[in-house]
Amino acid sequence: MNKWVAGARPRTLPASVVPVIVGTACAVGAGGIIVWRALAAMVVALAIQVGTNYQNDYADGVRGTDSQRVGPVRLVASGLATPSEVRKAALASMLVAAAAGLALAIAVSPWLLVVGAASFLAGYFYTGGPKPYGYLGFGELFVFVFFGLVATAGTTFAAIEDVTGLSIVMGCAAGSLACALLVINNLRDIPTDTAGGKRTLAVRLGDQRTRWLYVALVAAAFVALIVGALSWRPPALLGLLAVVAAVPPVSRIRRGATGPELIAVLGETGRMQLAFGALTTIGLIVGG
Repeated sequence: MNKWVAGARPRTLPASVVPVIVGTACAVGAGGIIVWRALAAMVVALAIQVGTNYQNDYADGVRGTDSQRVGPVRLVASGLATPSEVRKAALASMLVAAAAGLALAIAVSPWLLVVGAASFLAGYFYTGGPKPYGYLGFGELFVFVFFGLVATAGTTFAAIEDVTGLSIVMGCAAGSLACALLVINNLRDIPTDTAGGKRTLAVRLGDQRTRWLYVALVAAAFVALIVGALSWRPPALLGLLAVVAAVPPVSRIRRGATGPELIAVLGETGRMQLAFGALTTIGLIVGG
């Protein structure tokens, strides 16, 4: 696999794809959707996540917290790329997001510039700056807000210039699944993060409580789906079929999967998230 593709961490990208397709589906029936806006929102979400992943790679690499990493390859820590190269890749990704976001802001509302700026800053300070909040246990909060509520409701707003109750509830579902991806990463890295002084939420909670947090987040996504479907669009209950895809990763977590096994769980969680997003999107469109 190309090192830059690997460094973008493709297993985590469903976290940005799902809220955009779900947010677009929430807009169906609530107004006329302009396709290019939905596509631009997808570019923004993906580019911000890729940029954040590269920035994380850079920051952790220069701090030395990735030197004993078990998970997917990191460019700086492994020596596959220099810190300068990775930092430039992060900047390039953010510039792509900024260009697409600017187009949306011109077409929709200047408020999207504020949202975009907040997203960029949140992505940078996750592991950047003198006191990165990802090292203090607040990473899951960032993911829930920006890869859940903001990405989903923001996409709906970009499509129809309105934020609906449905988009907020479905944003909670998308945010819960995005958090589940991060929790798997942090569960796997508890030993090395502890040694490196990185106080993630998983480090603070410990192994067993982090496993229960993962299960709770997956369950919360399906609960939010039920609330959104029964309150606005019953056909969205089609998304419940994604429970089938949730069984393997949840079972592995409850059985005590560790180390490299959790890389497989990360992939399974991403596939479950995509199944949830695709099925829920179909249901939302049918119900719209």
